[in-house]
Amino acid sequence: MTREKPWRGVMVATALPLKADLSVDFDAFGEHCRWLVASGCDGVVPNGSLGEYQTLTADERAQVVRTAVAAIGADRVMPGIAAYGAQEARRWAEQAGEAGCGAVMLLPPNSYRGDERATIEHYRIVAEAGVPIVAYNNPIDTKIDLTPALLAQLYAEGLIVAVKEFTGDVRRAYEIAEQAPGLDLLVGSDDVLLELALAGAVGWVAGYPNALPEATVRLYRAAMAGDLGVAQPLYRALHPLLRWDAKIEFVQAIKFSMDLAGRPGGGCRPPRQPLLPAQAAAVRAATEKALAEGLR
Repeated sequence: MTREKPWRGVMVATALPLKADLSVDFDAFGEHCRWLVASGCDGVVPNGSLGEYQTLTADERAQVVRTAVAAIGADRVMPGIAAYGAQEARRWAEQAGEAGCGAVMLLPPNSYRGDERATIEHYRIVAEAGVPIVAYNNPIDTKIDLTPALLAQLYAEGLIVAVKEFTGDVRRAYEIAEQAPGLDLLVGSDDVLLELALAGAVGWVAGYPNALPEATVRLYRAAMAGDLGVAQPLYRALHPLLRWDAKIEFVQAIKFSMDLAGRPGGGCRPPRQPLLPAQAAAVRAATEKALAEGLR
């Protein structure tokens, strides 16, 4: 059954399993997508930063999408289509549409610090592909802030259907609802899940379900239901891991947690380097504690 709004729910920003030689393990990736859905997640977001899209060849990036679609169905796959130029991003949107995907996720221009005029034109060009766009606001990386006012302009023009909000500023949830009523708010950073769920979010583009899907899905469902009796202690227990999603080393940390949980993670392609010993020790301690408490 086709999902009416395929960007809603727990959409996992998938890590990409790599072999020892750092080639992509497509078989492991397909199995990982199936496991996530079987564990309660609603879908996957391949080719995001967590999927190391910047280091992939065009052929690898296309195969990642095809692998996910073959594994769990196109209605559960929302590819990241970020690129240096709008024309290239539109081609990735077209590829996603041809694969049957119901939505894509798009950063603002990430090759230079564009103004509002350039940002709006970027979304206009990609929207020509005809695939619903979830905007991704990550001014830490792009140096372009999709403010509530700018999101309202993009939404009013019909260029976006939702926004993945990564700033960590939960106050924005209320401004977005006021200035762009009808625009879906998606949690963009794992460590503000509870706050944004209570503020009206309708989805979560999530990192840590890669390692602990059942526990994180249970947290999401309780948070969305406003069941603080379940959500708050679970959130507190998971937060030492969830906060890694907002750190520079988030890919390495989540992949390490995957390895510890028995999932295929592997290393990262350069320029990412392995975690420093103190970082690895912190991730190990938090992951092993969660696993010992039955959080999987």
